[in-house]
Amino acid sequence: MQSRVNIENTQAKKLQELVGKTTPLKNASTKFITVTSGKGGVGKSTMSANMAYILSKMGFKVGLFDADIGLANLDVLLNVKTTKNILHVLKGEASLAETIVKIDENLTLIPGESGNEILKYTTEEVLDKFIEDSVQLENFDFVIIDTGAGIGDMVQKFVNASDMTVVITTPDPTAITDAYAMVKVISAKKDRVLMIFNQVGSEKEATLNFEKIEKVAKSKLKPDFSLEFIGHISKDTDIQKSVKGRFLFTKNYPNAKCTSEIEVICRKLAEKMERKMLDANRENGLSGFFKRLIKQF
Repeated sequence: MQSRVNIENTQAKKLQELVGKTTPLKNASTKFITVTSGKGGVGKSTMSANMAYILSKMGFKVGLFDADIGLANLDVLLNVKTTKNILHVLKGEASLAETIVKIDENLTLIPGESGNEILKYTTEEVLDKFIEDSVQLENFDFVIIDTGAGIGDMVQKFVNASDMTVVITTPDPTAITDAYAMVKVISAKKDRVLMIFNQVGSEKEATLNFEKIEKVAKSKLKPDFSLEFIGHISKDTDIQKSVKGRFLFTKNYPNAKCTSEIEVICRKLAEKMERKMLDANRENGLSGFFKRLIKQF
């Protein structure tokens, strides 16, 4: 009997061949930002959703892609009901248009499902239809990808396919240790990672903790790797209330200190991404991202 590993390797090879056969689409300028963390419980999904909302309020068209495998919860955080996701599209059970959910002006949720399940259902016909359908989502300025926590294989694939990675951590010693472990893995294939400190008592606390990580990174990681601190979010019990109440903190508390802090982060992020030159030879947009993701299997 053929082993599961051999079956998955065969499926992966077939899928890569299918990707190579699909008709290239024109380049789009969508920038893909993976938001991840070394461990759970640091506010990664909450930050992803609120950053996406603030970017949309700044006038950018934003897609929020839920790629937290097995723990997808952005629909819960955003208080919307989703019955279909990208896996249903790949299984031929839904169109891409049937899966996306408009959250607010300029903000769209893309319910995601990833991992080896993709390999089981993708055929040439379905993949062609997916690539064709994705044209309707090519007008995003940013797609924020909320991944799972930890340095798992699928998280690394999303990081590798993205234009930029943001690592969320807290001042907790274990969170800092896990965040550095995540940065170390990412540095093997990427030259830059952005970092945000969440749930801090003060800006000084965030800065001091970042400097400790940065010092280790400079001494241990490759010389051309850059770890950049782009902001912090203060402790605020109202953020937990927003999670339990299923609403966006930044939308319901526009004048709160934490909202201002997230706005500062988003302005920095937008500036950095707008300065970043995308590879002119690669296919961009959602279809291009999906192809880059699949080619890693």
